[in-house]
Amino acid sequence: MAGFVLRRLALMVVTLAAISVATFFIIGLPPGDYVSTLQAQMETRGQEIEQERLAELRERYGLNDPFFVQYGKWMSGILLHGDFGDSFEWNRPVSELIWDRVGLSFFLSLSTLLLVWAVAFPIGVYSAVRQYSAGDYVATFFGFVGMAVPEFLVALLLMYVGVRYFGQSVGGLLSPEYRDAVWNISKVLDLLSHLWLPILVIGLSGTAGLIRIMRANLLDELYKPYVITARAKGMPEWKLLLKYPVRMSLSPFFSTVGWLLPGLISGETIISIVLSLPTTGPLLFGAVQNQDMYLVGSFIMILSTLTVIGTLLSDLALAWWDPRIRYRYGGE
Repeated sequence: MAGFVLRRLALMVVTLAAISVATFFIIGLPPGDYVSTLQAQMETRGQEIEQERLAELRERYGLNDPFFVQYGKWMSGILLHGDFGDSFEWNRPVSELIWDRVGLSFFLSLSTLLLVWAVAFPIGVYSAVRQYSAGDYVATFFGFVGMAVPEFLVALLLMYVGVRYFGQSVGGLLSPEYRDAVWNISKVLDLLSHLWLPILVIGLSGTAGLIRIMRANLLDELYKPYVITARAKGMPEWKLLLKYPVRMSLSPFFSTVGWLLPGLISGETIISIVLSLPTTGPLLFGAVQNQDMYLVGSFIMILSTLTVIGTLLSDLALAWWDPRIRYRYGGE
């Protein structure tokens, strides 16, 4: 196991190095740069900017330097000082911009994840155990609907219902009077009062998909010989169900733990934009539009790092959960 972990750690370093080069290269592929994008936006609004000012901005941000010089400055700042650079658009350190929004993104994603698991697991188990019953058909129907309907469409529908029938906007995570206020009990309660809608929208397709996966996995296990043997020996049905087939049905979920860590940070970008949520997704989207390369590159590097770490943790968790799985490396 130690050899496997060391080998994976070495591969993680190589993978992240390749991702950093590819990310920085792809960000620079579109024609122009942040300054030219800024110039085009100002001209669209009927404003003009002096060429001297444009040249000053390019010199300030190092946009005149060759690709590898810009990349070297960025990576050396990250590795030596933990400095991700400054955002062109916001004129602030990238680390401040990201961490300002990570807290809300993490809280929203984690709340959604817990709700999805709490709802999907019991329904999936019931749907498999009561196959072809009325409850199974209802769960299957809503599962297909939840997977087929786009989340942003559900968000728009709920926003319309809120404004049309209740006379209030359901977008955002905080009321206007609390957005710039310090955190206190009132602000936390206001956050909780707004949190239910994005959790419901973001968790819809995840819940539907998890129900289908749990049902399919459990159906595969329910009729295997070890289950029939345990039932023939007189083991109580509920104990048999939880001890053997349900446990074995959870193995695929451990193999996807690697997706959870970046998901907790990035959240749902499209839903965040539709619902005006102050999370990290819209920040990344705006940075891509404005060719804010340090902000985009730092975001992708953080998410990539979380992905490779999560993948390693998922492999180790899967081996711990399912004794049928063993890692072998170098004859170990």
